[in-house]
Amino acid sequence: MARLNFQDWMAIESPKVEKALDESLAFVPLPCRAIAAHILKAGGKRLRPLLVVAFARALDYDRDDVYPLATSLEMLHAATLLHDDILDRAGSRRGQPAAHTLFGEAKTILTGDALLAAGNSVTASYDSPSLCDCYARATALTAAGEILEMDSLGNPEQTRDTYMEIAMNKTAALIANACVMGATLAGASPAQTAAAERYGENVGLAFQIVDDALDFAPQSQTGKPCGGDLREGKLTPPIRLFRDSLDPGSRDRFDASFRTGNFDPEYFSGLIKEIGRFVPAALAIAKDRVRLALDALSGLPDADEKQILKQIADYVVARCK
Repeated sequence: MARLNFQDWMAIESPKVEKALDESLAFVPLPCRAIAAHILKAGGKRLRPLLVVAFARALDYDRDDVYPLATSLEMLHAATLLHDDILDRAGSRRGQPAAHTLFGEAKTILTGDALLAAGNSVTASYDSPSLCDCYARATALTAAGEILEMDSLGNPEQTRDTYMEIAMNKTAALIANACVMGATLAGASPAQTAAAERYGENVGLAFQIVDDALDFAPQSQTGKPCGGDLREGKLTPPIRLFRDSLDPGSRDRFDASFRTGNFDPEYFSGLIKEIGRFVPAALAIAKDRVRLALDALSGLPDADEKQILKQIADYVVARCK
């Protein structure tokens, strides 16, 4: 029998995830529901809930109650997007007006809080302390990553370790805990649970590094202006690699602008082109993480979903093509 490919699997599983997300709105208090629906129905990759499903199925879990559980971390993710758009003063999200521009900042913040609580309620309904711990850790680490990033903005001497800690907390922790949730629901062994976590952490790190590389892709490809991270003072891998290549005088000039976020327009335009030359090297770092993620799958049963997990890891890097 031919193996399912990623696109065919998505065609089967995505509608089930979307249906569960629609139903999950019942966990959100009525005054918050319009704003919650605005962010949840705006679309997205649904990577986190799909990973919950894929890991549960890879470990031979065949019940449909995997879908409501999968929505819990998507609600958490949606809450962080509501909050992030306010912090970043973003005007849009996925081609739609950002929620705070339509409903106001106060109501949007409070809806984010309600979504966090709703996700927690969904998880608690499974009566599993381990699942509740996954949700709590994902929530706490995501917040910690955001604060670490804020503390590092405009610092051209930020270490690689600090960048990786930010990426691990801000992005990879949520993805890793999605994988662990699916494995836990399926009754995974400690070794299988650890493998799920390693896979998720490395896929999450690769995902963040690719996002950072895409910041220097043409706006026609991403829908976002180039160089947003540079303006915001985020020392991402392509920016770090570029800075490391500079002579002392050029580095001093770069550092002075990076610290303040004030770039001469002509200088900024030149930087975009120069930093773009280091995107392939940044992607090589992401590909190394994907290899580690694939290695983590070696102990899983040879199920269709194991192949899907491999294809998901490859897709993370393929987004830059």
